[in-house]
Amino acid sequence: MLIKKLLSMMVAVAATTTGLTAFAQDAYPNKPVKLIVPFPPGQATDIVGRLLADGLTKEWGQQVIVDNRGNTIVGMLAGKTAPADGYTITFGTSGTLGVNPSLYSKLPYSPKDFEMVNGVFIVPLMIVAHPSFPYNTATELIAAAKKEPNKINIGYAGTGTSQHLTGELFKSSANIEMTGVNYKGSGPAMTDLLGGQIPVLVDSLASALPHVKAGKIKAIAMTSAQRVPQLPDVPTVAEAGLPGFDGSGWGGLVVPAGTPPAIVAKISARRTKTAARS
Repeated sequence: MLIKKLLSMMVAVAATTTGLTAFAQDAYPNKPVKLIVPFPPGQATDIVGRLLADGLTKEWGQQVIVDNRGNTIVGMLAGKTAPADGYTITFGTSGTLGVNPSLYSKLPYSPKDFEMVNGVFIVPLMIVAHPSFPYNTATELIAAAKKEPNKINIGYAGTGTSQHLTGELFKSSANIEMTGVNYKGSGPAMTDLLGGQIPVLVDSLASALPHVKAGKIKAIAMTSAQRVPQLPDVPTVAEAGLPGFDGSGWGGLVVPAGTPPAIVAKISARRTKTAARS
């Protein structure tokens, strides 16, 4: 299963275990835990987050409740201001922890406001299109965009997301002009692509793969550095004449700064066991 494979790609981050007694470590968690996902339902992070929450619920014997926040800034701010007791975990991503701090001069949170628990996934992105779109490869798409600048609309799953930045990098690297259309998440963007309201979309492999396999949309190119096993016949953007091109997203769990190291370590250890069994 794709999401399980993505979970297995986590990168564990070591944490110290001072600051709490052994009894306190064993007692955590003794009540439900909230997992803030700063994206709407249907986003790749939401898909992985729900699978992870189910696994941790079984592992801990306490409910892990997914709390979707449709706005990345609102979601990360909620994670920052939560009590530093381990009962609110936030799903941070390349967009929320990497892109947003570089885009917004007055962002109400900083990566320094969080303690890293561990990484969860690295997900390739891809360019997909409606079946009626007359072009089938990145080479053809680039040629068409050069011939008629800004005629082709390309959808993104929100301003500042990995999808958005990867799409803009594609346009810049290929020296083409396409009209970007930003949505509030992958779900609405994919809905419009399936309905033919937009012809092209940059999306995650996790979100787009089921629709590609079902023949509802077609894969134009992978934006990752290499082809992926799930779609071995789909070439990369780099193969279309843009060497070195690489657009991927990543995500990991964070907690508010000041969370006791022993709690951070326990969350990391439990999540590692959950991923290993997935």
